Amino acid sequence: MAVLDREIQTALDTTRDRYGRTVHHRAEAAARARRNQTALSLYAAQLVPHADPLLDAARSTLDTLPQARHTSAWRDLLDALVTSHTEITGALECPATQGTSAEREQHAAVWPHLVFWAEHGSLAADLAEASRFRQQPGTGLTAEERQMWTEMAQAAQQRRELDLIESWYAADGRLITLAYLIDDDTDTVIALASDPDAPGWEVIGHFDNEYTASLALPRPVPPGVLRADAASRFNRPEPAPEQPLQDLLRDVIEARGASEVSEALLSATQMGYAAGPVVRLAQLLDTAAEFSHALNTVQGRQIGARLEALGRQVAFLAREVHDAAEDLGATVAVLPPHRTPKPPRIRSRPALDTTPPAPPARTASPARRL
Repeated sequence: MAVLDREIQTALDTTRDRYGRTVHHRAEAAARARRNQTALSLYAAQLVPHADPLLDAARSTLDTLPQARHTSAWRDLLDALVTSHTEITGALECPATQGTSAEREQHAAVWPHLVFWAEHGSLAADLAEASRFRQQPGTGLTAEERQMWTEMAQAAQQRRELDLIESWYAADGRLITLAYLIDDDTDTVIALASDPDAPGWEVIGHFDNEYTASLALPRPVPPGVLRADAASRFNRPEPAPEQPLQDLLRDVIEARGASEVSEALLSATQMGYAAGPVVRLAQLLDTAAEFSHALNTVQGRQIGARLEALGRQVAFLAREVHDAAEDLGATVAVLPPHRTPKPPRIRSRPALDTTPPAPPARTASPARRL
């Protein structure tokens, strides 16, 4: 599906102008129809024979997992996958007449279900692989050993000698973090449970290397998403028209009057649907701050607060630039004529009907005396 999506996006790019607006509507409709038909054929060939056993195995695994905040949401996703599979198989069993508008409408209606499987079918595959969620052998640490290693890790953290490697969530909802514990030029891989920057975390294991840790620790489960109702990457809306910042910079360099520069600055700070790049930067910072807060960690909240402050500063900057652009446009000024362009550095070439100059005569070198 990802390969198909890249191919179709390349085709759709040829139907748009430099600002992302669709200008060849028939070609765009043909590309989308071809995408829908190809995706449906791929689903029929690769998933229809396996979808029902896959979903049954996923449900069986889910029933054995401990209750956590994500398990009920996973159950809802599996129910939705069943519904989408039913809709897709219905279209395959009762296809509309080939080449008609009814067929195109049928494929367009089933496309969101194909997209849903492309996005979330991996969850069913992960759950069907029951070994991913089996109880691992464990680390074998006693309560006293856990306390000892935790105190060592806390001391290393205060010395800034605790280097985090990676983190993931286990099936029971625990946050697991791998880290290097540096002590006397030796690195020991340790596993922490809970947020390393919040009070209450503890060491649950120490290992010779990361591979050994992966064999003993709970396996990672699929991470979450920032927005549950966000558009799928396979079904994104058409991008809003946007002028690249480098185009606006070129417009300013090539401008002769203040009104042209004012227009470029106003475009950079335009609000609304066709927002300018400065406004988009503020939106990017706000969304990144939302993501950082959603990590639900101490560091995530701190960085999210920094990004929020930066977003407010960029938003203030956008307003100031907008006001300055309006003031510049009101000057109705032009560049003075003494700012003339420099002549291009072009070497003159002889005319085609002229004879090139003769090379200088070679003079005989004096004889050398022996």
